[in-house]
Amino acid sequence: MAATSGVRICLLSSLLEAIFAIQLQVSEGKTDLQLKVNSRILQESMIELINDNPQAGWKAAMNPRFTNYTVGQFMHLLGVKSMRDGDLKGIPVVTHRKGLKLPKKFDARTFGPNVAIGKILGQLSDLYSYVFCQIRANAFCSSPFLCDSSSFKISQIKDQGHCGSCWAFGAVEALSDRFCIHFGMNISLSVNDILACCGFMCGDGCDGGYPISAWRYFVHTGVVTEECDPYFDNIGCFHPGCEPAYPTPECEKRCKKRNVLWEESKHFGVNAYRISSDPYSIMAEIFMNGPVEVSFTDFAHYKSGVYKHITGDKMGGHAVKLIGWGTNDDGEDYWEGYFMIRRGTNECGIEVGAVAGLPSTRNLIIEHGHVDVSRDASV
Repeated sequence: MAATSGVRICLLSSLLEAIFAIQLQVSEGKTDLQLKVNSRILQESMIELINDNPQAGWKAAMNPRFTNYTVGQFMHLLGVKSMRDGDLKGIPVVTHRKGLKLPKKFDARTFGPNVAIGKILGQLSDLYSYVFCQIRANAFCSSPFLCDSSSFKISQIKDQGHCGSCWAFGAVEALSDRFCIHFGMNISLSVNDILACCGFMCGDGCDGGYPISAWRYFVHTGVVTEECDPYFDNIGCFHPGCEPAYPTPECEKRCKKRNVLWEESKHFGVNAYRISSDPYSIMAEIFMNGPVEVSFTDFAHYKSGVYKHITGDKMGGHAVKLIGWGTNDDGEDYWEGYFMIRRGTNECGIEVGAVAGLPSTRNLIIEHGHVDVSRDASV
């Protein structure tokens, strides 16, 4: 009997020791994670390691944009949420057949073939249609001037501030460019509309969202102009130092500017689709229809050159607008998105999440008398 009791006590003691050991490991893990999250994102040692590597192909630097950022603050800006495969059912995947001869280098800021269509349509917009629009006090009127290489919205770079809204920025900027390319309209669409009003269908606003859901929002709900609903982070504190981070703004569905109606300021998409991860399909899509939105695991130390991962942890997904491609003097293929990243190897996942959609003429008759409402953009 005593022996049995001794065995039980021994087993109980071993069990308690095992539980304590597990708790200690979890506690130490949490401590290590907390230390990492609170450490500075920019590290001199990492920069030296990259710049001393002759095979890196790019240069790292202490980016002043992130000087005061901790790892946790930087991760907050990486607003792309991952979707499960089941959530992507029903979303078409566009694959471009390899019959189109693409240039070795292309930058959407120099336009593609469809910009000619947009310019022809734009030339039909004389001052009559603009004046008629201005007379209607409740209508939003875009400038009668055409988009061109000097004023094309592709040339603009915007700051998302201290909000994980990259998923919305990438979508809105790409669609704005496509309205210019297909219809000759120089407009800037509202990030705030989709960030505040799309709700849980798009994700969590400033805490991240799903790029494809932004494009679906364009189709079903439409997006107003930046003039109607400007980005909320243009005032106040932009970056860390004003913790807690900005909460997602409220959806008011009311234009900030007088005499501009919310519903009449809406611009719509025809469709929302994913693009095949084959680099050729992504290139053909940009060439034919304009910039696309892509996601990748972000980097903070990039200065110049063609980026590829050398060292450091992957911290989250960032969305940007992809505007072209090329090959550098060393023969390395790259994607162009106001920075260069290696093309053809799915670097940091950039080729598996490309999404886009085509602009619609729906609602445009209100502000552009020259646009044929029967003609949407087509792939």
